Amino acid sequence: MFRASDFKCKEVINILDGECLGYVFDMEINSATGEISSIVVPGKEKFKIFGKCDGIVIPWSCIKRIGEDTILVEWAI
Repeated sequence: MFRASDFKCKEVINILDGECLGYVFDMEINSATGEISSIVVPGKEKFKIFGKCDGIVIPWSCIKRIGEDTILVEWAI
């Protein structure tokens, strides 16, 4: 079982292309079960006149390995 604090500041790497997606800054939790349903990393910086840049939401099912410093995901846009 993982706690939310276990994910703080872990680097997320996409194993499909080796790209660093960023560091975990938020997560979504299923309120009914209390389980982590997805992690969120910052989105690519884009010029926006109105609004904010949203993060990339990566479902828990895409997480392949969780290491001490990194999280490996298999995630396709």
